[in-house]
Amino acid sequence: MPNDRNPIKHQLKIYGPAALLVIAAFFIAFQFIKPAPPDRVVMATGDVDGAYHHFARGYAEILAREGVTLELRPTAGSVENVELLRAGEVSLAMVQGGVEEPGSEPGLVSLGSVYYEPLWLFHRRDVDVRHLRDLRGRRLAMGPEGSGTRALASGLLRDNGLADSAAWLGLGGQAALRALLDGDVDAAFFVISAESELVSRLLHHPEIALMEFVRAEAYTRRYRFLNSLELPEGVVDLAKNIPDREMRLLATAANLVSDPDLHPALIDLILQAADDAHSGGGWFEGQDEFPMPGLLAFPLSTHAARYYKHGPPFLQRYLPFWAASLLDRLKVLLLPMVVLLLPLIKVMPPIYNWRMRARIYRWYGELEQAEEQFAAGQVPLTGIHEQLDRVDREVQHVKVPLSFTNQLYHLRQHIDLVRRRIDPGR
Repeated sequence: MPNDRNPIKHQLKIYGPAALLVIAAFFIAFQFIKPAPPDRVVMATGDVDGAYHHFARGYAEILAREGVTLELRPTAGSVENVELLRAGEVSLAMVQGGVEEPGSEPGLVSLGSVYYEPLWLFHRRDVDVRHLRDLRGRRLAMGPEGSGTRALASGLLRDNGLADSAAWLGLGGQAALRALLDGDVDAAFFVISAESELVSRLLHHPEIALMEFVRAEAYTRRYRFLNSLELPEGVVDLAKNIPDREMRLLATAANLVSDPDLHPALIDLILQAADDAHSGGGWFEGQDEFPMPGLLAFPLSTHAARYYKHGPPFLQRYLPFWAASLLDRLKVLLLPMVVLLLPLIKVMPPIYNWRMRARIYRWYGELEQAEEQFAAGQVPLTGIHEQLDRVDREVQHVKVPLSFTNQLYHLRQHIDLVRRRIDPGR
């Protein structure tokens, strides 16, 4: 019966239940593994000629190198972006601070602010504008419906006692520029990067003036999402000294806003892309100032907060995104390995050895009993011989792996030893 001596058969009887226990533990742990991050994310930006779309294209290039497609959806601006996020049509968007009504239920989270967006109020020089209240009755380009520019400008005007008017036109970007230059409007609001060609063109135009927000500090106290910035003298054109003096501006901050269910691994990857795109700074931004967890349009994502505190995850620093994400998801499987597998590896070999020896050692009890009964005269000699013969026959049918047969033969020798001790003449 060679198969009975095969150690694998005996080992399966010992290790098999332990292996099933470990497999069951892995199966249970597998149920808690986070789903894989999607390989496609839809992001709402803004006008295709605007800064939001420009920076989003840079994000898309960085994410593409990691195998993630960032699909860009042009929109009218921040208000529409928030509506798309709430509707679940996009998972990520660029949003200007201040587009939400104070106290409204957010339901969305910010991944951080990425750069300052100054509020520019350009007006024709023949229109005297020192404060926003001076715009009463004027024709204004406010930005299109659904844009952050319109939401911010209309809110500031209302706080200065100006009610909505039919003269507030939904023009933005190049359309607002043309209307201002042609005299179709008296003033135009823009929320746009300081390095925009549009800003440079208006600052150079002899018939257009930039209003300074002389009460900038008052606005920043009332609106926590606003910041006061200084436009240095000559920063636009040193040769022509434009602007001809230092000017105070108001600025909000562009925010990366997401659905609260956006996969954490994608949040890390997107913030790394934002860091690459914005850490260099600009006219108003210091180097490595952005992205930052301040000047937020919505509550900061808890996962983004961990990113700002600890930096990119350890695995993503050294591995491709897909590999780092996979290992991060599978780390939950370490639990059954630590709790069950490692102790079993240490415990099972001794248990296996004990079980094999137990097949042999249990007969020594009968040998000892036979000697004691003979010494006490409780059983006649013939009865002792019958008992020893029975033990010998049963031991011959004991099957153990070959590595334990030496102990089996020792047992049979000890049976003969007991026979000779109780009956030396046999």
